[in-house]
Amino acid sequence: MNSPPDHTQITPVPLMRSDEIPPGVQEVILPSGERALAYSTAPAAPPPPLPTPAAPGAQPIPAWAKTTALLAPTIGGGIAVAAVGLSAAAPGLIAVSHVLWSAVAAIAAGGIVAAAVIGRVRARITAAQRPHITQHITATGLFGRANGTINHH
Repeated sequence: MNSPPDHTQITPVPLMRSDEIPPGVQEVILPSGERALAYSTAPAAPPPPLPTPAAPGAQPIPAWAKTTALLAPTIGGGIAVAAVGLSAAAPGLIAVSHVLWSAVAAIAAGGIVAAAVIGRVRARITAAQRPHITQHITATGLFGRANGTINHH
């Protein structure tokens, strides 16, 4: 038959990380060699000291500040080179702008002339084909029936 379970055997306690152990609790080794957590009567160890802030002048320079400081002369140089290039190209740019304005004026004038010519031609064609229609409508009283005639000329 089965024998009753042996309660004299000590079950192992899973170990916790040292930062998970609450204050006032220590890890102790029992006479059987097993590790266990127990409340201690000794005063708790003082917390580790906080790091002291460095002197105001000894702080490291942030990476974004270094990057900005390195990019500033590069960007300034690029703007200077662009200004020199534009000043050298200014006479050509002025001439090109005059040519473009002349082209825009010619296109606009051509559009206006074309619209006027097309309008006159349409008016002549439709005037010859369009009949003249007149209507005479009469009604008596406020709610009287209206009568009318339509004449085509």
